[in-house]
Amino acid sequence: MKCNLTHPKKKLLISLLLLSGVLVLLAGFLTTHNDSRRFRQATSRFFREEMLANTLNMHYTIAHPEDFGITNYDAILPGYANSNHQESRHALENLIALFKDLDPYRLSPVENYTRTLLLTYLENTQTLNQFPYYSEPLSPGSGMQSQLPILLAEYTLRSKQDVEDYLKLLDQTDEYFGGLLTFEQEKAAEGLFMSCASVDKVIAQCDTIVTKGDLEANTHFLQSTFRERLEVLQKEGLLTANEAESYMEQNNRLLSTVLLPAYQMLGDGLTLLKNEKIPLQGLAAHPQGQEYYKALLVSETGSYRSIEDIKALLQKQLDLEYDTLISLLSQYAEPALVNAETTVTECFPYENAGEMLQKLTERMGALFPSVATNEDNIPKVKVKNVSPSLEEYCAPAFYLTPPLDDTENNVIYINQKNSPEGLELFTTLAHEGYPGHMYQTVYSNKRLATQDTGLVRQLLWYGGYLEGWALYVEFLSYDCASDLMKEQGCSPQAEYIQIEKHNRSLQLCLYSLLDLMIHHDNASYNQVHDMLCSFGISSPQSTAAIYEYIVEEPANYLKYYLGYLEILALQEDARVLWGTSYTDYAFHEFFLQKGPADYRTLGAVLEKTPVSNRK
Repeated sequence: MKCNLTHPKKKLLISLLLLSGVLVLLAGFLTTHNDSRRFRQATSRFFREEMLANTLNMHYTIAHPEDFGITNYDAILPGYANSNHQESRHALENLIALFKDLDPYRLSPVENYTRTLLLTYLENTQTLNQFPYYSEPLSPGSGMQSQLPILLAEYTLRSKQDVEDYLKLLDQTDEYFGGLLTFEQEKAAEGLFMSCASVDKVIAQCDTIVTKGDLEANTHFLQSTFRERLEVLQKEGLLTANEAESYMEQNNRLLSTVLLPAYQMLGDGLTLLKNEKIPLQGLAAHPQGQEYYKALLVSETGSYRSIEDIKALLQKQLDLEYDTLISLLSQYAEPALVNAETTVTECFPYENAGEMLQKLTERMGALFPSVATNEDNIPKVKVKNVSPSLEEYCAPAFYLTPPLDDTENNVIYINQKNSPEGLELFTTLAHEGYPGHMYQTVYSNKRLATQDTGLVRQLLWYGGYLEGWALYVEFLSYDCASDLMKEQGCSPQAEYIQIEKHNRSLQLCLYSLLDLMIHHDNASYNQVHDMLCSFGISSPQSTAAIYEYIVEEPANYLKYYLGYLEILALQEDARVLWGTSYTDYAFHEFFLQKGPADYRTLGAVLEKTPVSNRK
C-alpha cells in the first residue's frame, strides 16, 4: 500500500505519550480574560508547549522555531512513564471542561471551528486513554523500532543548531526504547502482549536495523545519510571541515554506544516477554477489544458511523466494484486482456517522474484550487530514490511532509526495490504528490498560516481525511491515465487501466471488511481464508500474509478506504445541497478549506455552507 510517512507526532506521541505535561500547564491557564482572548492564549500556549515537549515533533512541524518565539529549549525525545500517563488523563479531563466552558458565540468563526475540532480530538483521545494497553507502538509493520531510524535519517539539517539537536536526540534513544520496553512489560502483565509470531518479527528487526558490523564498516544508513547532510551544510558555509568531522565522530560514537545497545536491550527484553502460547488474533479476542476497536476506528478514520453502517457501506461498494469488474472483464477475451496487461507500461507515454507530475497538474489542475504562484500551479518538489540502505525498511513510496513554514521544499521518495514504472508510478505520484498528499499538505499549511488559530490545528491528526483524500485522487488519476492511453491509440490498455482501478478498489474494500471481521467480530484465520477464497484468493500463503498484516495493523485499511468512501458520501451530499451550483472544483475547495477534520464535523459544516458561496 502506498504510504504517507508524514506524522512523527502521531507515531511518537501515540496515546501513551500524548499531551504529557502540556495539559497540566494549561489547566491553570484558562482562568482570566474574555473568551476569545482566553482561547487564543490557550491554543498558542498549547502549541508552544507541545513543541517544547518533543523536539523531533517540533523539527518536523516548524523549520525555524525562533520565528515562533521558541529560542531557548532543550532537545527532548519524550519517553513513556506510567506516572506521566496517569497525570495526563486527569489534566485532559480538566482541559476538555475548560474548552467546553468557552462561549462559542463570543468566538470568531475561525476560533469556534478550531474549538470544535480541538474538543472532538481531545475527547477521542480521552476515550482511547481508557484502554492504555491496547495500542501497539512496536507493531511489526509500523512500529517505532523501524520508524524512528527513518525519521532520524530524514531529519533535515538546516543549521548547526539542528546538528546538535539531532545528536542530543540520538543520545536519548536508549531511554526512549527503555520506555517502550517498560510499556510492553506492563502490557504483558495485563495479558495484552503481542503474539509470538509478531514479536519474532520485531526481534528480528531489532537484530538487523542496527548491527555492529555495519557500524564498524561505516556503511550504516544513519552514518551515510548524516554524512551527506553535513556535506550540504559545508557547501553552504554553515560548517567547517573540522566541525563536520567532529560531528561525524560524535554520531559514530552515539550509534555504537547508545543506539546499538538500545536495540539489543529492546530485543533481549522482548525475548524474555515472548510467550509461545499467545496466538495471533484480533482485538475482539480481548476483554475490551471491541470497545477499543470502535474508539480506534473513530480516531483513525474520522468516521462516526456505527459498525453496522460501516459494514453496509463497504458491502454495497464491494458489490458495485465486483459487478463493474465482471462487466469490464466480459468485454475482453483472455488473450487480449493478457496482452493489454503486458503492454500497458510499454504504451505509457511518460517514464520520468517529473514529467508525470507535470502531466497530472496539466490534466487535473482545473479540478483543484491553486496552491502556487508559479504558472505551473504545482508546489516545488523533488522526487528522490530511497537510499539503498533504507529500502528494506521503507514503504514503496512516501511523501515526507515539510514543516508548515517551509512548504516550498517537498520531497517524494520512491523505493526502487519495488521498481515502480508506467501506470504504477503515475498513480503513486498522484497519491503522494499532486493532487494527493503533497498538494493537500501545502494547501492546508498555507491556509492555516493565514488564520490566527491555525497553529494548534497542526497538532491534530486526521488519518482518514489525509489518506482518504490521497486514495480519492489516486482513483481519479487512473481515469486520467486511461484517457492518456486512448489519446495514444491504446484503447485495450486504456480499458485495462479501468480494470486495474476497480480491482484495487475491490481489494481495499475486501481487506477493510476483513478488518472489521477480525477485530470486531473475532473472525478466525479459517473464516478469513474462506472469505478470500470466495474472491479467488486461495493460496494459504496469501491468506496468512493478509491475516497477519490486518491483525498487526488494526483499522489501517479502513483509514484509507473508509476515508475514501466518506469523501464520496460527502460529495453526494454536496450535489444534493448545491443542486445546479455544484461543481467538482467547488467541492474540492470546500473539502480542502475545511480540513483536515473528521467527517462528522465536515458534514455539519457542509449543511451550513450557502450555495451562493460556491464557485
